[in-house]
This record gives sequence, C-alpha cells and structure tokens, in this order.
Amino acid sequence: MKPVYVGLLGFGTVGSGVAKVLARNAEEISRRAGRAIEVKRAAVRNIEKAKALAPADVEIGTDPLAVVDDPAVDIVVELIGGTSDAKELVLRAIANGKHIVTANKALLAEHGNEIFAAARAKGVMLAFEAAVAGGIPIIKALREGLTANRIEWIAGIINGTSNFILSAMRDQGKGFDEALKEAQALGYAEADPTFDIEGHDAAHKLTILSAIAFGTPMQYEHAYLEGISKLTREDIAYAEQLGYRIKLLGITKRRPQGIELRVHPTLVPAKKILANVEGVMNAVLVNGDAVGQTLYSGRGAGSEPTASSVVADLVDIARLLTADPGHRVPYLAFQPDRMVDLPVLPIEEVETSYYLRLKAHDRPGVMADITRILADLGISIDAMMQKEPQSGEQVVDIIILTHQSLERSIDTAINLIESLPTISGPITKLRLENLDN
Repeated sequence: MKPVYVGLLGFGTVGSGVAKVLARNAEEISRRAGRAIEVKRAAVRNIEKAKALAPADVEIGTDPLAVVDDPAVDIVVELIGGTSDAKELVLRAIANGKHIVTANKALLAEHGNEIFAAARAKGVMLAFEAAVAGGIPIIKALREGLTANRIEWIAGIINGTSNFILSAMRDQGKGFDEALKEAQALGYAEADPTFDIEGHDAAHKLTILSAIAFGTPMQYEHAYLEGISKLTREDIAYAEQLGYRIKLLGITKRRPQGIELRVHPTLVPAKKILANVEGVMNAVLVNGDAVGQTLYSGRGAGSEPTASSVVADLVDIARLLTADPGHRVPYLAFQPDRMVDLPVLPIEEVETSYYLRLKAHDRPGVMADITRILADLGISIDAMMQKEPQSGEQVVDIIILTHQSLERSIDTAINLIESLPTISGPITKLRLENLDN
C-alpha cells in the first residue's frame, strides 16, 4: 500500500523529533497504521542544520508554500508556532485538501473556530494532541476515552516553566527572580519569559481543553489570566505551613450560569497528587460524573515527548484516510451541530476558597474588626494564622483561609479591611482549590 506522505512546516526541536521517531519506529508505526508514514519534504529556516538531522530522502527547502501546495503530500504538520503565518499556511493546506496535524496551541485557541470550520467544509482531518501538555495524551482521553462522562471540571499544571520556578521557590527557598534566572540558565525559560510566567501559554492550552470538555467554541479572549511573577517566598512558605502548595493551575468548570476559564496561582492541599507534580512536569486532573477523577501526567515539552503526540496523530489520520468524514471523531468531541455557546463567567462570579495575607498593627481589637467585616459579607473563615512580630516591628502577618465564597464578596471585604487604620499595605489574595469533587 502507498505510504502516507508528510510535509513538515518547521524542523526545529519537535520537527526533528518527529522525523527521528518515524524513522526509528517505522516498522512498529506501519503495523499500527496499516501503511508506512514517511516525511516527504520539509520547510525550514536553516537548510544546513536541517539536512544534518533529516533522513537523506527528505526534500528540504525554505518555502513553506512548496510543502502545502505539493500534491504528493497527504498530511501537513505545522510546527512553526505563532499565529499569523501559521494560520495562512494551515488554511491554504486545508483548501488544498491536506489533512493537518499541529502542535500550535496559540493558533487553535485564537483562531481555532475559523480553522475547524474550514476543515469541516473541506472534509479533512485536523489533529492537535501535541498542542496541550506535550507527550501526555490528554486530548485523546477527553475526546474519546471519557465520552461516556459529563465532564464537571478540569484542573491542570500545563506550563512546565512556571512549575519549575514554583518548585525551586518552595524547595530551595528562592525568591521569584532568582528561581527565574535558574530556569533560564537551564533552558526551561526563554530570555523573555512573559508568555509562560504570566499565564498566556497555560490559557491557550486550557481554552482547548475547555472546548473539548464542554462542547463550546474556543473562547480564549474571555479567559482570566494571572501569572506567578508577584508571588513571594513568604506566601510559598506560609502555604506550606498551612498544608498547601502553590501551583499555577489552569481551571475550567461547568457552572449553571456558564463555564469558568481561569489561570492563576492556586493553593492546593499538599496531600493531593497534583500538588506533588514538580519541576517541568505537567499534569491534568479531570473530573467526570461516571469515572470520577482521572490524572494524566508526564513531560509537557521536549523533542521526543511532543513528537510522540504528533506521530500518534499521524497514525490516527492514516487509519482513517478512507473513512467517511461523518464517521470520524469530531475535532472538539461533540458533533458540530450540537456545540453550545456557553458564556465564560467573569472572575467576579467565580466561587472558590481564598488565602488572604495582611499586615496588621499588633493591637487589641484588630482581629475583631477583620472578622466582623468578613462575617457581614457572609464569608466564613476556615483557618487563621498570626505570626509573631519581628524584633522592633509593629506589624504582624495574619493569614486567613476562607471557605468557598464569591470573588466579588472577597474583593469587597479586601477593600474594607485595607481601609482600616490598623492595616498596613495591600492585602495579598490567592485562590484555593481543594479538588475534592
């Protein structure tokens, strides 16, 4: 049987990994797919570097249009990143009847609705397992393995750079800036780490997971983003003393009024498996009504882990090349005519628990004033810790953990407490998730 021919857009870390895995495991992959899968040509920036890594029979060039317009190419694998050029090339490949595999989470989160519509109209397949959590097969689990379930919520550590920094802050007592420099020195963080540490990367991935879980369009523009750059070693330590660890979580939940779609630092009970995912590892916790909680963990980036997901998508497409488009698994798990446009709730409408750290003058009556404000707003205290004043200081740290409360009420309480003459400086607010049900 004729091989399935692949055209690569990009031959960097992941592209070279794809070629390597396809060559090394050619016999195994052929047995699974029912036919050989071969890289026919690739568009690259550095021809000499690519030729040193690619198999000898791969046509190497710098023009991506030569790949997407080649009639011999069955599947285009987009690995160039970004959104503008990638979008144009993917749409052109679709118009040419090519099937698509992409690892580009930004492209899908921001332009997925248009791209899926184009692919559906042309009857081509579009696969994107590598776009979320590298080598972890979370897309396939949500789209196929958990189809019997009504997904209630997802919580994930889906950015390895931020997780490495938070692990270094907790394990080594480092401040944020020092931990970031270590991540950059080890190659885990870019020279400009904004995309990772401020939550953009995680929000792109979460947008995709949410759309598959709940059968909604991509709604990245409505996601709430809060990064880790303002976290202090004090908050990391206080959370630990209270039995929690701070992780940058992507959280999406089904609510009666809509869905939550938020990325922010989160206190997680230290006994939970998710709290113990360290370094650059990723993990996604999914709660379904029938199966309960399932956890998917592994390397979220890297050449061969990500290539593993790309090649798995290639095998899936190879198996289904002759299948009627109506019998294929829908791109976002739900049939296109059964998608629902659920609203994303604003952060003020989120209901969760909270960690509050405030600096108060060590005087009688301070705690009474604080607890009265919280009680008047219906906010219940779960735990409280007051630190001893440092030598010569007149203010002390007070840490409060609340039960579940509406964010709007918490923000009102913070404003009222900060206006008290006994409170010094702004209050630190972090969200807390117990991940129980």
